[in-house]
Amino acid sequence: QVRLVESGGGLVQAGDSLRLSCVASGRTFSNYDIAWFRQAPGKEREFVAHISWRGYYTHYSDSIQGRFTISRDNAKNTVFLQMNGLKPEDTAVYYCAANTPLSRYFTADAYVYWGQGTQVTVSS
Repeated sequence: QVRLVESGGGLVQAGDSLRLSCVASGRTFSNYDIAWFRQAPGKEREFVAHISWRGYYTHYSDSIQGRFTISRDNAKNTVFLQMNGLKPEDTAVYYCAANTPLSRYFTADAYVYWGQGTQVTVSS
């Protein structure tokens, strides 16, 4: 069992930055790929970013490419999502998810463990 807790969300203005954190407890964190997904009201959960278990590989959705950066500190059991140049369309609940190394990293149903989410609201 892996427990994930997100933090760092908030209300910001367009162009501002936020850094989300996802802290894991339970099984060996460094064995797991981690991804961030987000879900806006009335929309499906969408892939945002992924980082492999050692941090060697990262992937991003086209909508945030160049603005967001995912990273991990396995010594602290934490994954970060640095979000720069935020836009109103980035408003959503952001979730981190974990699973053992997988190829379908962009698919929500490929992940076993989920956090409770953290709200990000970007005003124009």
